[in-house]
Amino acid sequence: MTPGLFLIVRRSLRQHGLSTAVTAAAVALASGLVMSVFSINRQTYDAFTGGNAGFDAALGARGSQLQLVLNTVFHLETSPGNIPWRLYQTIKQDPGVELAIPYAVGDNFHGYRIVGTTAEMFTRFQYREGRQFVAQAGGRFFEETAQEAVIGSVVAERLDVSVGDIINPYHGLIFDEDRKHQDEYRVVGILEPTNSPSDRVVWIPIEGLYRMSGHVLRGSGRSFKPVEGEAIPDEHREVSAVMLKLTDPQAGIYLDQLINRQGNQATLAWPIGRVMADLFDKIGWVNRILEMVAYLVVVVAAGSILASLYNTMNERRREFAILRSLGARKGTVFSAIVLEATAITAIGTGLGFLVYSAILGAAYVVVRAQTGVVLDPFRLDPVLWMTPAGMLVVGALAGLVPAFKAYRTDVASNLVPSS
Repeated sequence: MTPGLFLIVRRSLRQHGLSTAVTAAAVALASGLVMSVFSINRQTYDAFTGGNAGFDAALGARGSQLQLVLNTVFHLETSPGNIPWRLYQTIKQDPGVELAIPYAVGDNFHGYRIVGTTAEMFTRFQYREGRQFVAQAGGRFFEETAQEAVIGSVVAERLDVSVGDIINPYHGLIFDEDRKHQDEYRVVGILEPTNSPSDRVVWIPIEGLYRMSGHVLRGSGRSFKPVEGEAIPDEHREVSAVMLKLTDPQAGIYLDQLINRQGNQATLAWPIGRVMADLFDKIGWVNRILEMVAYLVVVVAAGSILASLYNTMNERRREFAILRSLGARKGTVFSAIVLEATAITAIGTGLGFLVYSAILGAAYVVVRAQTGVVLDPFRLDPVLWMTPAGMLVVGALAGLVPAFKAYRTDVASNLVPSS
């Protein structure tokens, strides 16, 4: 391409600045939307199906595996029920179980889930390979016999809670000012951010949750109310779930057969990633609708390019005729229009990254606030280069119709002065 060709395109873009800006904005919206839809879909799928669960399986009351996973891993759902303490003791002794950590839920702190558990959650559990919970400077983990609490980073940030503060739980999983417990827990630690659902949790000793006012244990099948100063017999204890780290996949197959297929007392959600993948498969139609909308916006943007250039052809016929009379070939005029369409698309696609950043930034805030899962704004998804390349092709194709019209411009008739 000759320098003169680029000069023609630059002059045309400047001369039709308003239409160029409007068309480039449409392209920016289209490319930004396409990149956002596909990038967010992939990131959320990866985060929920193979992200920072840290556990291989969850054992809970008989019922839905999905409800069990959402409740225990993502702290989003209500508990399907409780299981006796003896099931926790039995599964913990299984040779295929590397780590078993009990959960007891049923209360909240200003809407954030309170989870009663054991100290193994902080000493043995790895929320990511090689990564354990770490208390921020000046804090520590709770002692299992004390009225103490360790809170996630999101809870501390949103509620302005610090080490040494006293907090009161609220009964139930939905925050209600009228359901405040009188029990007090001293915050002894704030966890460093993990970019996982654990950042939205208040952790307390499981013994403290058992003895909280208004709580009754039914692990033995009959109601039992703990008495201060007296030990709670194991037969009365119960847990909402047991989080499991298995030695190998074979252990998961064995336990799935034993608990889900042969037993009738409990449910084993295994593997956790597959359970969440099933959820995404069921709601996959939502993603497909979003993708269709994104593609439709691309079509609209292509139409905008075509209309913008085509509508200027009549006023530019004399310009093309003069160029032809000065020696420009038909191919040069044709190439100038196609290049102009591609240039508008390139400008719009560049601006599309701003649209993409804005949408991804909003999704980052919403997803983190609602689930604790963190999207990666710097993840280099293939869609970030495939979309611009595809948009340039679409833009060039949209320029073909006005280019053919310019190609057929009659030199003689358009050089005659208008009366």
